[in-house]
Amino acid sequence: MNILIQNGRVINPASGFDQVADLAIAAGRICAIGQLPAKFAPDKILNASGCVVAPGLIDLAARLREPGHEHEGMLESELAAAVAGGVTSLVCPPDTEPVLDEPGLVEMLKFRAEKLHQSRVFPLGALTRSLKGQALTEMVQLTESGCVGFSQAEVPLLDTQVLVRALQYAASFGYTVWLRPRDFHLGKGVAASGPMATRLGLSGVPVASETIALHTIFELMRSTKARVHICRISSAAGLALVANAKAEGLPVTCDVSINNLFLTDVDIGYFDSRMRLEPPLRQQRDRDALRQGLADGLIDALVSDHTPVDEDAKTLPFAESEPGATGLELLLGLACKWGAESGAGVARALAVLTCAPAAVLGASLGTLQASAGQIVVGGVADLCVFDPAAAWTVTPAALRSQGKHTPFSSYELPAQVRWTLVGGQLAYEAAGRA
Repeated sequence: MNILIQNGRVINPASGFDQVADLAIAAGRICAIGQLPAKFAPDKILNASGCVVAPGLIDLAARLREPGHEHEGMLESELAAAVAGGVTSLVCPPDTEPVLDEPGLVEMLKFRAEKLHQSRVFPLGALTRSLKGQALTEMVQLTESGCVGFSQAEVPLLDTQVLVRALQYAASFGYTVWLRPRDFHLGKGVAASGPMATRLGLSGVPVASETIALHTIFELMRSTKARVHICRISSAAGLALVANAKAEGLPVTCDVSINNLFLTDVDIGYFDSRMRLEPPLRQQRDRDALRQGLADGLIDALVSDHTPVDEDAKTLPFAESEPGATGLELLLGLACKWGAESGAGVARALAVLTCAPAAVLGASLGTLQASAGQIVVGGVADLCVFDPAAAWTVTPAALRSQGKHTPFSSYELPAQVRWTLVGGQLAYEAAGRA
């Protein structure tokens, strides 16, 4: 299908391109920006006046809950939520049931996702079999089946010798290991250590849980030369260690969750289980450091950390409730809100959702690598068209995700998605648009 997007403000953060222009799509690719080909005949015209035409968002942390947790989310519901939020590509961790530690399981997940013709799914393979932290998985076979990296998800790897071998194995093939920095013994609490946790009588997770894990990771990176992506940094002290590692030249990247970018432990209030999250919400100084680090480029990407949780598991006493929140549909709005509040601007807000996460994925994107997270002639037409001035209120019941719990309920956000295109096909169209 040939599609013409008219009169939109085309922003390509990777190149700095930002101007009102028409954009033509044919055979799933962008064939012109501005001056249209003489023989181009659109089958569908989208009037994007007043809207931003951006690269499709790339979310580096989104749990789809299938297979194994279909009561909390299914591919149909979570991928529908993704495209409704402008997310055209997402990375899912391996902690499904069964764990993504066999090529057949990865191939089946990708096959099911591709049949839905919505957001592209890039799985992470398990670093160890069944995530038990003992035997390494066959990384070569998992990569051939479609994995873009290897992770323990939220399951700690207690044996440092196993982690060394995993990093050596990954380094020998150029794979990226994705690690959430958390010391197992210090990280068993349910809230960040501090006055708030003490006042509420909640078991605390000290910042040292993150920094000790980071010290270990970076020391092992020096000896193995492995490439590591740090998942969901949460503290100012942890971010300072990442800054030192990058300055040293270690091949490390990191991301931050929308939850830690906006919320602090004070938001727990009177045991609000919607604020039961991993990593836990920390103090304001940590949040401020994370916001500045994202603006400065020290933090590479912003993620939704989408983790749908069902009603029974969430509406429990705070310490007993399951951590997690839905976030795919909120990612763009919260990024734009942060961009406006911080002064970083819309281009930087889009960069941390598009070209920057694409750079983290790098060669693992395969044929998409050249144009992922960008708007370029000849590139794949993965696009998000949104109205930056259209405010909307987060109403859990209206979310397409099967998980309805979010700490941002009743927030008013900017940037309402009008259309999402994946591979040049309309994957989402807001009601009432043509």
